[in-house]
Amino acid sequence: MSTNAPIALQITINITALAHAELDAGGYSADIPALPGCYTQGETLDELRANIQDAAEAWLAVAHDLATHNAGQAEAA
Repeated sequence: MSTNAPIALQITINITALAHAELDAGGYSADIPALPGCYTQGETLDELRANIQDAAEAWLAVAHDLATHNAGQAEAA
């Protein structure tokens, strides 16, 4: 018997982040326009790069969870 189970695939995508030097506070901040509300900060550009990667992954995970939850509610209705 075959099932139509989903297959998880790892993919790499490029998303543009806008970095800003924080002249008064020091360090940098960044946001991703394609992911509303996705922003972070870092003391150095290397830290900022790592933090924006983490922020994007977290944003996408929450969006996935919400979509899955909402789909489950729609099926139950």
